[in-house]
Amino acid sequence: MTEPRVNPNCRLEDQGITGLGNVYYNLIEPALVEAAVARGEGKLGLGGAFLVSTGAHTGRSPKDKHVVRTPAVEDTIWWENNRPMAPDAFDRLHADMLEHMKGRDYFVQDLYGGADPALRLDVRVVTELAWHGLFIRHLLRRPDAAELAAFAPEFTIINCPSFKADPARHGCRSETVIALNFEKKLILIGNTAYAGENKKSVFTLLNYILPAKGVMPMHCSANHAIGNPDDAAIFFGLSGTGKTTLSADPSRVLIGDDEHGWSDRGIFNFEGGCYAKTINLSASAEPEIYATTSRFGTVIENMVFDPETLVLDFEDNSITDNMRCAYPLEAISNASATSLGGQPKNVIMLTCDAFGVLPPIARLTPAQAMYHFLSGFTSKTPGTEVGVTEPIPTFSTCFGAPFMPRRPEVYGKLLQGKIAEAGANCWLVNTGWTGGAYGTGSRMPIKATRALLTAALDGSLNNVEFRKDPNFGFEVPVAVPGVDAKLLDPRRTWTDPAAYDAQAQKLVGMFSDNFAQYADKIDEDVRAAAIG
Repeated sequence: MTEPRVNPNCRLEDQGITGLGNVYYNLIEPALVEAAVARGEGKLGLGGAFLVSTGAHTGRSPKDKHVVRTPAVEDTIWWENNRPMAPDAFDRLHADMLEHMKGRDYFVQDLYGGADPALRLDVRVVTELAWHGLFIRHLLRRPDAAELAAFAPEFTIINCPSFKADPARHGCRSETVIALNFEKKLILIGNTAYAGENKKSVFTLLNYILPAKGVMPMHCSANHAIGNPDDAAIFFGLSGTGKTTLSADPSRVLIGDDEHGWSDRGIFNFEGGCYAKTINLSASAEPEIYATTSRFGTVIENMVFDPETLVLDFEDNSITDNMRCAYPLEAISNASATSLGGQPKNVIMLTCDAFGVLPPIARLTPAQAMYHFLSGFTSKTPGTEVGVTEPIPTFSTCFGAPFMPRRPEVYGKLLQGKIAEAGANCWLVNTGWTGGAYGTGSRMPIKATRALLTAALDGSLNNVEFRKDPNFGFEVPVAVPGVDAKLLDPRRTWTDPAAYDAQAQKLVGMFSDNFAQYADKIDEDVRAAAIG
């Protein structure tokens, strides 16, 4: 006898969502693919992948994300970074969205975030699009079938791409809206079909909830040595820095590619899948991720393909540079069965430097690590957000400012404490440009990055000679086996050393100007590590 697909006491009507058409609870992947194809939401691709375009929104809409201003969160939300929404405006938005939903079919997935059973967050995701149900089923974690009969979500997400908000009536910025209400434990998403909003909403929730429990939430990937979960590494970095690529190392076990927590017990993945960028993806450089693009049920977002052969074009960015594939963790052969690891031995901060100034790797003291974590320097690459068409140097604190509901210092102090307790080695890795800035130089060779990371993770990099960088104060290896020594000294990769010096000073100034906002909120050792 089959288990019930939904808790009979927790259907949508029990949550006040009534008058809908058909409601499909917890369909498995084949049924969701079947529904998505039948409804014309996309196309069945090679191997049974699902090919879909998300329309006008091919990336996140951070300016349209709001937090409802309720008494319980008033003093703990970082309001400078999180647009407020009035409770009465949210109530109007909620009522109007429920009215809009009447008569339409919906797909419900009961899932959770957090592989640590003691810290998991049960979430219900209600989607207008069948393929969104497929996407979030990949990206979050799936309860056992037996659990569904008693599943009661702590938070509910309602996603209606066909609903357009009214800024005057709903207290938002545009017709697109992502609204989080911590009091009502409800998230409303309207007028965007970009699936990443679903998972980022859950990440934002955990980013708010976990620090109160002494747990560090992180926008990072993570892996551990084969046969040794205690030899773990975490990789911080924004979209486009290489988190997914670099953590999916076949010589290590993948814990997860995007979002993790760090508790007193170690690290744990929030998610059950991966959301990998596919621009210029190659079978030779990343065979396993490439293989997922023709795997049954993989969601292929915003990729150009041949209408006759269905062959994907990994180089055509005419839709967006932010083309992606979403697949479950089990699609990667070296993925951890538990999604758990021990205390990290190495903390890697990834940056994509469009100035072409930073070295491919640098060793950081704990205070420097804290500095670079709060700085969160990278370059937004085209397609990761609406309106970004060329790399923009940016500082996104904690390597994830758009998803940080609390003040940066809260996360910074948590991380500082965790690094100190674990005695972890800290590294800054630049996957951006070398030999010149964006437009002149070239991207850092991935083979060199992998060789340097391997040496960092196996401990051999600690044994080479280092020099102190005159601009940034961190230590840079002088020579590493298998890596061109010239690459390790960025100034030598430029044809005009004076142009490099000018560019380096420009970046030093940007670091200094940005960090002024934290100067009175951090400890003396971090202030002493400041650049500029």
